[in-house]
Amino acid sequence: MSSQKPVAKGQRTISSFFAPKSSQKPSNAPTGPLAAANAKLRDAPKTTGKEKKLPVITRKKVADDVDKEGNRQENGREQDIEEEDEELAPSTSKSRRRPSKRTIADIEGDDDGDDEDGDYNDTAAGKNTEDDDDDLYSVPNPKKKLKTTPNTEIKTQKPPNRPLQSQTAAIYSYNCNQLAESTPATEDDFETLERKARLREQFRKKLGRIDIARNPGDMLDVNEPSNDPNEDDTPIGDDEPPTGAITARFGNGTKKAPKGGARKSGKLTPLDKQVVDIKKKYPDTILIVEVGYKFRFFGEDAKIASENLSIVCIPGKMRFDNHPSEAHYDKFASASIPVHRLHVHVRRLVSNGYKVGVVRQLETAALKAAGDNRNAPFERRLTNLYTKGTYIDDVDGLDGTDLSSGAGNGGAPNTGFILCLTEKPGGGTGTDEKAHVGMVAVQPSTGEVVYDQFDDGFMRSEIETRLLHIAPCEFLIVGELTKATEKLVSHLAGNTTTVLGGKTRIERVGKQKESEAEAATHITKFYANQVQASKSRDEATDKNSLLDAVTELPTLVTLCLSALIKHLSDYGLEHVLDLTKYFQPFSTRSHMLLNGNTLSSLEIYRNQTDHTSKGSLFWTLDKTKTRFGKRLLRNWVGRPLLDQHQLQERINAVEEMREGGDPKLEKLKELLSKISYDLEKGLIRIYYGKCTRPELLAILQAMNRVAFAFQPVDEPEQVGFKSALLNSCIASLPRIRDDVAGFLDVFSHPAAAKDDKYDFFKGSDDEEYEAINEQKLGIAAVEADLEEHKTEIASVLKLKKPIYVTVSGIEYLVEVPNDKTSLSRVPASWIKISGTKKLSRFHTPTVIRLLRERDQHKESLSLCCDQAFSRFLSRISTFYQPLRDTVYSLATLDCLLSLAAVSRQPGYSKPTFLHTSATSGIEIDIIDGRHPMVELLLPDTYIPNSTRISSSQGPQSLLITGPNMGGKSSYVRQTALICILAQIGSYVPAASARLSLLDAVFTRMGAFDNMITGESTFMVELSETSDILKSATQRSLVILDELGRGTSTHDGVAIAHAVLDYVVNKIKCACLFVTHYPLLARFEERYKGVVANRHMTFWEDGEERVTFLYKVGEGVAHRSYGLNVARLAGLPGSVLESAREKSRWLEEVLREREMRGWGRRVWEVLRDGDEEKALGLLQRVDELVV
Repeated sequence: MSSQKPVAKGQRTISSFFAPKSSQKPSNAPTGPLAAANAKLRDAPKTTGKEKKLPVITRKKVADDVDKEGNRQENGREQDIEEEDEELAPSTSKSRRRPSKRTIADIEGDDDGDDEDGDYNDTAAGKNTEDDDDDLYSVPNPKKKLKTTPNTEIKTQKPPNRPLQSQTAAIYSYNCNQLAESTPATEDDFETLERKARLREQFRKKLGRIDIARNPGDMLDVNEPSNDPNEDDTPIGDDEPPTGAITARFGNGTKKAPKGGARKSGKLTPLDKQVVDIKKKYPDTILIVEVGYKFRFFGEDAKIASENLSIVCIPGKMRFDNHPSEAHYDKFASASIPVHRLHVHVRRLVSNGYKVGVVRQLETAALKAAGDNRNAPFERRLTNLYTKGTYIDDVDGLDGTDLSSGAGNGGAPNTGFILCLTEKPGGGTGTDEKAHVGMVAVQPSTGEVVYDQFDDGFMRSEIETRLLHIAPCEFLIVGELTKATEKLVSHLAGNTTTVLGGKTRIERVGKQKESEAEAATHITKFYANQVQASKSRDEATDKNSLLDAVTELPTLVTLCLSALIKHLSDYGLEHVLDLTKYFQPFSTRSHMLLNGNTLSSLEIYRNQTDHTSKGSLFWTLDKTKTRFGKRLLRNWVGRPLLDQHQLQERINAVEEMREGGDPKLEKLKELLSKISYDLEKGLIRIYYGKCTRPELLAILQAMNRVAFAFQPVDEPEQVGFKSALLNSCIASLPRIRDDVAGFLDVFSHPAAAKDDKYDFFKGSDDEEYEAINEQKLGIAAVEADLEEHKTEIASVLKLKKPIYVTVSGIEYLVEVPNDKTSLSRVPASWIKISGTKKLSRFHTPTVIRLLRERDQHKESLSLCCDQAFSRFLSRISTFYQPLRDTVYSLATLDCLLSLAAVSRQPGYSKPTFLHTSATSGIEIDIIDGRHPMVELLLPDTYIPNSTRISSSQGPQSLLITGPNMGGKSSYVRQTALICILAQIGSYVPAASARLSLLDAVFTRMGAFDNMITGESTFMVELSETSDILKSATQRSLVILDELGRGTSTHDGVAIAHAVLDYVVNKIKCACLFVTHYPLLARFEERYKGVVANRHMTFWEDGEERVTFLYKVGEGVAHRSYGLNVARLAGLPGSVLESAREKSRWLEEVLREREMRGWGRRVWEVLRDGDEEKALGLLQRVDELVV
């Protein structure tokens, strides 16, 4: 009987990989050496005795024989294809054959038993060497190799039908047995097959090992079992790349399987499953997963991290849905960062607009080893979630910079606000379109909340004004916005040249019909829970009054507030909205309104040249020492006061500080200069429970210095300043003295500075810290047992006094010399940890057990210390409001000192405010005023100019003309800036200033289009003018610069004339109207005492060369001298000469045409005999000649 093992169902023989189907066999049998060799095989009798090894027929040998018969030799083909069934004949001879470029060993892998020369090694054949990567294009090694005996009869098994092998693949397969049994093929057919095989091999290499002849059934998910009963679990690949010198030495890029067998592609490890599960919950978040002593990124997150953080990304799967296109990878792409650099990289990602989540291990190795789940993977959970607006886990940012400052993009600083916006259509279409808008903006790093509900027009100027004032770093959109609002938000969020700066993140939440009712219920429940959690009756009363105030908020504001509470809950920051004391409406009549155009045109926050803060009004006034003072000054600059009493108090305080001489002011300056920590942000971090021990020490020590800087007083007047504002601010500083001192007495300052959690608390005898003491006693007991264990070690090693050593951080090592006598005394149960040539280091079983117990006590101690510290922070957070009020008083003093420093600059004076009412007019009387920013940047002296506007004494409006580059825009800007500076509470750059309080400053300056809304330059110009005419009041200052220049001269003059007439007659506000149309100068005659002509003086040499004097004079400039600007711009001389001739000719033609027209009209009047009309026409002709 034959000893050959039958082929199992679904199992394939090696020869079947190369065998064509019967329907694809060549019709003609080959002739020549190939046919002869196959005939010998076919006709050879089957032996029952000792069997000879079957001959190996290679294509090279056949090609050599064909060459001898006169046929073309095929070069470069040395691929050996052996005929075999389920087993391979073992090689018992010591002979070596030349390694082929493609052998069965190459197909099966490098560890399948082949030696270096390609011979099969039956000793290694029994090893399981399935490929670890489960390559779809490799042929697995059989799990068992059958050995042949002298009586073994080799039978050729018929290969089973394999649906995975397509017809195309079978055409180019080769098997000597089937070729022998088939009808002979011609040598031409064989040559064609060889040529096609070569072309296919080259094509396969270019495609990167993609099987072009795969069956559609192969595209099944890798985790789904095949329904084909004849199909084994191992994929088939019959065309590996040929083995070269590099491949032979280093492998073909596929990993070798462990002994247990290959892992299927797509099978996830426990860690992978955890990552996938968390990613499903947070699909829009970049996950940073704690794995051991590193944080790792996986999949697409790793690619994003590599691009943004400049770290290496190891290739692998990018998707988390196990897509078939990534079946050739067995693991996710990954990148890693060290633990201590976590916040550095988190900051970079969130500053680029990404949402980042940190997944931490919730178990330690020591506690896990003692638990019931020691064999399960570490439990991991998303513990922190960050965006640009919610990142408050870093101490003041890196290197003292603010995360939301936008310094990396060169933009002006934004404020770190998260702005929630919702909108309802208000009816109308086109230019009459209206929208009802609600917004709530919260600054998590300081606790400030701003809200508003308003109506806006089709230009969305109201929304733009609020966005530019608040400058959010993150948007939360509730529901759908109208197209106009959506375009505006997208433009401001994606444009780094706006005041928002950087990349602004936009998140969206849905809005249902019942959302408004649900929002009201949600807010009521949220604040009612805060009332129930109150610890005292007074606290409950305060929160009840705050709850009443919140429930009275407008409907759209309530909707935004509810959405913000839910949004911040994901970040653990929802309690910032508990502090309703710091809620403030945006639209209050206590502040001047500066819209978006005014902020940009007057360069309030940043200049228009390179969009940085240098050269802005804020830059001019910012002399603050602290970061919280700088933020408060920014609010003052953007929101000038309207309350005359508050304004007078502020400017009186600045005046007293300017004079100096009081020792308390010097002490205040010294105090502010020593505060390097951002106390406002530090307090809110304590409130959130995110403060670290060194941070807490720095905050409380700084607050302690503030509290003890001045002596406590019973009444603010006892401080000793004339200014009531200074007295109240300084009197509030010592009030926190007892509270801060009590907090500092609780913990050890040296331990806090070193972030030593174990020795942090002083009162270790208190019941509150009983758990900490128990764990400390447990650690001490274990260490005592370790010392007692020395006696046992001494008896075993026969030493008098053994000692423990610590090497590379490993404690309690026992050193034994490496001599036979000493080593013979070491018990077999001792574990060698390390050693040198002279000695070995061991751990005894008792030491291992005790160290494990000590580690468990340490982990429990760490947990108890963290819990006690968290309770301590909660206790401090109950004093948040008095501490925050103290910081606000300190910030106010910092801002006043900054304004006092500005007032000491040469040429600054204290403004005088006139008593005004809602119906009274405006008075602006500035003597020798200067531009506050330009004079600091100019190397030369700035030429001052005076301005007088009066509703009662006139003129109320100034019409300003002059040559190009004559200084018209600088003049009107300086007037507006002086008015704003005065209402901020600052001294002004002028000899004197008598001013009425303005309720708003409106500007229409510059020329630019708005491509996002499809509006031309002229359309933008008129839309902004329309908004001004709708919003301006009798107490507003309106600046219109070159209105009407975006269209033809006739239309421009007509529009400018109509707008100026509307301002003078209807609005009756103060107006500075800059124009190049001399015809508008007739307004002075038409409205005598109300409109006055002014021009920028100059000197002309008669050849279109103009010298600018930059001084305002009375009268009109009849020419703009544009050719002078062309000369200054460097236009070629021929162009200038041609333009000069054309200008003269046009002037003569127009003047002659107008004179003829007037003469004809006069003749017609005289002919009709109307003397009055004749005199009127003659007067107008005289004006024209002049």
